[in-house]
Amino acid sequence: MSIQFPFHPEKAVEAAAVLLKLHDGKPMKYLGLLKMLYLADRLALKLMDQPITGDCYVSMDYGPVLSGVYDLIKGKAVDDALPLWSKFISSDHKNFVFLVADPGNQDLCEDEEEIIQEVYKTFGHLDPFDVAEWTNELPEWQNPHGFTIPISVEDILKNVGKSNEEIQAIHHEAIREAYLDKVLHD
Repeated sequence: MSIQFPFHPEKAVEAAAVLLKLHDGKPMKYLGLLKMLYLADRLALKLMDQPITGDCYVSMDYGPVLSGVYDLIKGKAVDDALPLWSKFISSDHKNFVFLVADPGNQDLCEDEEEIIQEVYKTFGHLDPFDVAEWTNELPEWQNPHGFTIPISVEDILKNVGKSNEEIQAIHHEAIREAYLDKVLHD
């Protein structure tokens, strides 16, 4: 059993934009953005049984990361999401990301926005390397020693306190969501 939610680039862009707006519109180190987006997805899995972005997670040297968003920050194509990402969020060559335009929040539900705001309230004022160090203490993170190691949604769910029965129900819901997503977008 391997749970995979569909990646929602619109929600990833909007979630990143919420964090950047909460940062007073100032550029943010992309490490900080990646950590807070991971923590928001993790908290959403705990509270709502599904992530905000649907991205894939990996362990990297500085903690867990949303791999698709990381690729988008680096300017790499992820499905057809790069033009959307680039329209609203840009990065410089000094490890910062900034908001180019406001994408709005029409794809985020109120609970998702509250989760993002709570994560920013807790971590947004901290140095991103301190947040990275903190995320290295999360039980699903493994030290990859310079490589990347996938983090399964199941491991995150176990580590946020979900039972095997709950995880199985979440798996079935993820399959339904992926099917509906495919039907609606094909």
